[in-house]
Amino acid sequence: MSGIVQRYLAYTETERDKRLPALDGARVLFVLFVGAYHIWQQSWLTPVIRISGHIISLDPLLRSGYLWVDAMLLLSGFLLYWPCAEAVEDGRPLPAIGAFYKRRLLRIVPSYYLCVLLMLFLVALPNGSYRLQDGTLNTGRMLRDLAAHATFTHNLFAFSYTGSPLNGALWTLGVEMQFYLLFPFVARLFRRWPAFTWLLMTAAAFMYRGWVKTLPDTTLYFNQLPAMLDVYANGMAAAAIYSALKRRMKQDRWTAALFTVILCIAVCGLRLLVKTQASITGYENIRMGQMTHRFPLSVLAALSLLGVLFGIRPLRLLLGNRVTAVLAAVSYQFYMYHQPLAVQLKAWGIPASVNPSPWMSGERSWQILYTVLCFAGALAISALITYAFERPIVRLGRGKKPRRRKA
Repeated sequence: MSGIVQRYLAYTETERDKRLPALDGARVLFVLFVGAYHIWQQSWLTPVIRISGHIISLDPLLRSGYLWVDAMLLLSGFLLYWPCAEAVEDGRPLPAIGAFYKRRLLRIVPSYYLCVLLMLFLVALPNGSYRLQDGTLNTGRMLRDLAAHATFTHNLFAFSYTGSPLNGALWTLGVEMQFYLLFPFVARLFRRWPAFTWLLMTAAAFMYRGWVKTLPDTTLYFNQLPAMLDVYANGMAAAAIYSALKRRMKQDRWTAALFTVILCIAVCGLRLLVKTQASITGYENIRMGQMTHRFPLSVLAALSLLGVLFGIRPLRLLLGNRVTAVLAAVSYQFYMYHQPLAVQLKAWGIPASVNPSPWMSGERSWQILYTVLCFAGALAISALITYAFERPIVRLGRGKKPRRRKA
């Protein structure tokens, strides 16, 4: 028994096999919050937590769940730059550009294309989303939408962003792939002039969002890559700080206590920001609030990551373990499939309900069962595609043979 515990605890160490296990838990939380938001949009189920007579409503967290997409992008910036920050500290050259692109393409593109095709043949075409009023297929519209998604430019056009039936959550992949294209060059600038590059990216984001706020309709513009540059910059800066501090700072219980306090302060700040954003009504006002809160949210989230990585060991045990490692492994697929699954289950009338609109009438038994089915179904689909499709393709692309179980 003690050997099992020791192996479990060893898995939570700050770094393991060129990974940061504690950040698996952070990824899971960020994706979970976004997924809960999308499923809540369909179920209208708002759970409450009762502790010693006190009632804590999760309504603000659910109502503002879209904010955590920014935290996902911040974590992406951290993890992208972390190998570069390690190379800087060790005096090594940055990772090769070609190898970086190959890893990203293998990891992202095949699964993404599979999702687009599944959405096309299982959702868009059966639902008649591309048909004209006379029932004929609008081939031009369909091909244009597919071309935009195939080139990861779908977030740039209204017809393939807000007007596409192919899965609205995929806009994030457009932003990510566009940043991946620029990242090797941004990383080299960041290595040479970190403060200047951070300032340039942050200033560009503030200027862009300032321009967007002057527009009568911000729908198409507030989530474009220029609006996210400071989020990525803060993630990269956090990675550089982490790599520098772990070599120069004595890591003892006092340091762990200090960073745990920093984590608690950051979480309190995030809670206040979430409550403020959740109180905003009206789509345009919500987008304005999201742009206003984007920079402070990314700063607080970056401090939270550092607090976890340098904080007390139980935090790393909680966030970095074999369970969170598995959940983090399927999180990419979960993010892509949870929303369309929730919409389709509701359209198919699964589960059955007493009222015709159980989410509006507050049919709680339906709301709970529907929410459980959405999460369970999305996890099952995600695990299947991750281990039967995504992982084998990545291994083949890297020239590795598929693993075989030992007898």
